[in-house]
Amino acid sequence: MSTRGPSGDTQTHPATPGPPQMAEQAQQHMAEHGAVPDAPDERECWELLRREALGRLAVIHAGAPDIFPVNHLVDHGSIVIRTAAGTKLATAAGRPVAFEVDGFDLTAGTAWSVVVRGTAHKILEREETLSALRLPLVPWQEGRKAWFLRIEPVEVTGRRVVLSPEARVALSERD
Repeated sequence: MSTRGPSGDTQTHPATPGPPQMAEQAQQHMAEHGAVPDAPDERECWELLRREALGRLAVIHAGAPDIFPVNHLVDHGSIVIRTAAGTKLATAAGRPVAFEVDGFDLTAGTAWSVVVRGTAHKILEREETLSALRLPLVPWQEGRKAWFLRIEPVEVTGRRVVLSPEARVALSERD
């Protein structure tokens, strides 16, 4: 691309990188600076899911994505949440959903994220309902939460990045 400078001379500028070039440049930059994301294996992803109390349930509501913060438990290779009747239950039950937890470890200097993609099902059968009622899954919000949803995973993926020195400082000062 060319432009005219203040004295009328022509100056040439490199083209602004498009999305494929930008992604390639970002990967190269991360590789050069030791910040290439690492992917925890599936076993570690499940450990991270068990460790965190709060996650996010992503659904499609009225044709658009919506996200709900929810407490959850890992139970027999699935995610169980407890909810009341409403938008969350109506938009998740019987449909594809995503569930995400994330966190950081200042001691290790890393941040991580785990995403579970699958289908959410209402727990309706008597034995499964009784089993879910025995789980230590206590609603955080007042009110009756009579429904359980189980997310049967199709895919479990994780990602971990090394925190920059600036991020470590910023996160340590958040308290």
